Parts: sequence; structure tokens; C-alpha cells
Amino acid sequence: MATVTPTTTKALLDAGYVVNVERSPRRIFDDEEFEAVGATLVPEGSWVHVPKDHIIIGLKELPEDDFPLHHAHIQFGHCYKRQENWDRYLSRFERGGGTLYDIEFLTDASGRRVAAFGYHAGYAGAAVALLAWSHQLAHPTTALSSLSSYPSDHDLVASVKTSLTSAWRRNDNQHPHVLIMGALGRCGSGAVDLCLAAGIPASNLLKWDMAETAAGGPFPEIAAADVFINCIYLTEPIPPFVTLESLAKPGRRLRVACDVTCDSNNPHNPMPIYRDCSTFTRPTLPVNVEGDGPPLTVVSIDHLPSLLPREASMAFSEKLLPTLKTLDRRDEEGVWVRAERLFREKLGELPGQK
Repeated sequence: MATVTPTTTKALLDAGYVVNVERSPRRIFDDEEFEAVGATLVPEGSWVHVPKDHIIIGLKELPEDDFPLHHAHIQFGHCYKRQENWDRYLSRFERGGGTLYDIEFLTDASGRRVAAFGYHAGYAGAAVALLAWSHQLAHPTTALSSLSSYPSDHDLVASVKTSLTSAWRRNDNQHPHVLIMGALGRCGSGAVDLCLAAGIPASNLLKWDMAETAAGGPFPEIAAADVFINCIYLTEPIPPFVTLESLAKPGRRLRVACDVTCDSNNPHNPMPIYRDCSTFTRPTLPVNVEGDGPPLTVVSIDHLPSLLPREASMAFSEKLLPTLKTLDRRDEEGVWVRAERLFREKLGELPGQK
């Protein structure tokens, strides 16, 4: 995955920015692709030693360490909602005088994020959920095997279709019923599109959003579905969508619950039926639930867009590009001003701050 692609790198160079790209043997885009558009390639990890006026653009939070951070960083920090070790991470900026422009909170004047991986997260999450459902029917005694990234969405859809075909005959030739929570958002629309592309009839999709959830959960319709996909990102507490108690009631059909938001450390988690994240190596985790229903597994992968790394990166980077082009005016441009204001507010929440 990448925040900046060769295409957006060229656009920044054309706009007059100097772009240095660290070499990496693990990135979805080869070093040569960046070199070809005019970027300067520098050694991996060299950002630590560059002058303080350099802006460091990354994707995920930095590897765990304790040295102070002196630069302005553009990345997903995963520390504003008091996730595990949030204070330790933020304190590194405080001690070093650096700034975090958290990509998750780069918003326009209306509060909408300027760029997000939501669509591809939902698309990939739905794919893994359907793969898990199919595998459970075809191979009920084994867990879904490890996953790796796909070259394109066409390859991913083909894989899901093949898996579903092998499972249908064990399900009375019936397609699964899929409930998608947050179906009208970016993430939910990705989940809907994958299901339709994989051949799930529209009549088998329960597309829920704010109207359907207004009464508050838990919702018995989740237990009645074959697959549940949560695409709702929460910042405030609400009654949970589903609980172990609601799933233990007689007649549960649900086999797979996919939490695309994967926010188990969030105190507002609407799916308190799991605690750990799954991974590409172990895509599903068992849920110990009572009752007469089938085995239940949860998909809780926090890097779902990596299933389609090239396409997801290109779509995300194109959305972020107009905002990156205003970095030379970040002291006055609204997106950056709002992001820095929020950063300062979060610094004020560190232990010992008044």
C-alpha cells in the first residue's frame, strides 16, 4: 500500500514540489516506477536524519520506538481515539516538536474526509467474508487458509465466485443472505459492489443504514443473515448491533461476521463479540457463542485494502492529491489547519496536561 503513487508523485513534481522516495523492496510500486517519473530515490529509513523542514508522508503509524519526532508527519496515526499506547505515540511528537497530520482526520469544511480507503476496505471485506462463508460450508472442520493480495479486482471476484460455486450445493443451491450495515457510505458501497459482482442477487442483500439502525440494537436480523458486514465507523457510543447474548438465541443462521472498521479497541465498538484482529495469515477467528446455530467466525482484518494494494493505493492517492498540492499553504489552508488544531487538542489530552 502507498499514500503516494508514481502518478501522484509526478503530479507533485510538476506542481513544483521536491519529492524524495525511500527505496523499499516490499512496496506494491517498484522503485523504478518512481524513478521513471523523476523522483529522487533515497535509502530506506533515512527520513529520521533529514532536515526538520522536510514533510514525512507515510501510511500507517511508525514502528514502535521512543525517540522524539521532529518533523511534520502525514500518516494514519491510530492514536486519537485512545487506542492502545496512544499516549506513548503522541508524546513522541510533543517531545520532539513535530506535528501529526492524521490522514483519517483530513476533512473538508463539511467534515467529510478528503481521502479514505473505505471503498476498497468494504470491497475486500465483503470478499473475505464470502470466502469464509463458502469455506465453512465446504470444509467445516478447518479454518480459512491464509490470504495474499490479488493483482486486480477481476482476479479477486473470480476467486470469490469459484468459492461460492463450491459452497452453494451444500446450501441447497441457495445464495447466502448478506446484511451490510452502513450500506450507503463509501465502505458499504464497496461491500455491496463486491457482492453483486460475485453473483449475489440484489434480493439477498439487506442494505442497512441510519434509518434501519435508528431504534438501536441488538438487531435480530443480524443473527438471521448468513453473513454480516459492518461498515459503520462510530465516534460516539450507541447500543451494540450484536452481542453474544443476541447470537445465542434459537435459530441463528449467521456463520460469518466481518467488522470492516476493525475497531475492537474503540470503547464505542458496536460488535463486542471479539477482541483480537485477524490477519491475512489467519483471516478468521472463532467466536465462542452458545445456542443451536452453526459455527461462527469473525473477520477483523485492519488492513483489508491490502488485498487489492495497487488499485486501492491509486484510488486513495488520487483523492488525496488536491490536498497534498496545498502543502505549501498548510498554515492557512483549511484542511491542514483543522488537522493541526485537532492534533493540538489531542496533545492536551496526554496524561499530565492541564
